[in-house]
Amino acid sequence: MGDRAAVFIDRDGTLTEEVGYVNHPSRLRLLPRSAEAIRRLNAAGMAAVVVTNQAGIARGYFSADVLRATNDALVARLEDAGAHLDGIYVCPHHPTEGAPPYRMACDCRKPAPGLLQRAAAELDLDLAASTMIGDKASDLVPARRVGARAVLVLTGYGLGEWEHHRDDFGVAPDHVAGDLLDAVDWVLAGRTVAAPEGAQPRRPR
Repeated sequence: MGDRAAVFIDRDGTLTEEVGYVNHPSRLRLLPRSAEAIRRLNAAGMAAVVVTNQAGIARGYFSADVLRATNDALVARLEDAGAHLDGIYVCPHHPTEGAPPYRMACDCRKPAPGLLQRAAAELDLDLAASTMIGDKASDLVPARRVGARAVLVLTGYGLGEWEHHRDDFGVAPDHVAGDLLDAVDWVLAGRTVAAPEGAQPRRPR
């Protein structure tokens, strides 16, 4: 296992606006404080890794080429803002929709932990020192499976998930944050001081 801590970040609703299936790069929009969040991780020496389910490929809503162009646009927009991603890991599968090779029961579709494990192996990351940030309960589960912390953000689906479905969460978040920047600040603060107990959710700004 590596010795570098990472922050794993869900894409849609966490790093970018939740707009449904992003079937063209022009539909991808960064949330207002996302670039600053990534810059802070870069400055702290932590890996910033996007892990995203993109079953729209399996469902036939967009092609692998469109997904690649969309993620290239994401990288470019962040780099224009002085922010750098260390990796983007994608699950294109769905267990029941589409046709092989995309229709399959895989180990990478969140809540399975495969994307985090693959990133850790390829980027030499310490999963136990890492954190997963996402806007859905299913984003929290892979974190717990690999021994990482889990943070729910209230952007995207997060506010509705937290207010109306928290009793059904299979994994309770270690923290609830207004947005990605708030979540990253919590992660960075926890590296030097004990994390606050009973952290209260804050609405997005």
